[in-house]
Amino acid sequence: MPMSKKIIVLMAISSVGLGGCATKGYVNDNIAMVNQRIDGLDTRLRTVEGTANAAKAGSDANAAQAQNTNARLDQLTGRVDSIDQRLMQRKRARN
Repeated sequence: MPMSKKIIVLMAISSVGLGGCATKGYVNDNIAMVNQRIDGLDTRLRTVEGTANAAKAGSDANAAQAQNTNARLDQLTGRVDSIDQRLMQRKRARN
């Protein structure tokens, strides 16, 4: 093979071999871009977690209030039943 063809083949092989390598700047730029996206997602996740925790706290408070309301209704039901029985007894006594 003549010398000029050897040089051309050698240059072609070298350019293909070196063309696949990424420079530090390229890698750093892409890592910075990925890190920026991760930071954005992390911020959004923290916001969603805060919203979810606030909703859970509100739900827990509502559940406690509902239990208290049910307990009070149970007490009132007993009192109403007692009053109803006394009224029925008085009505029977009059008849």
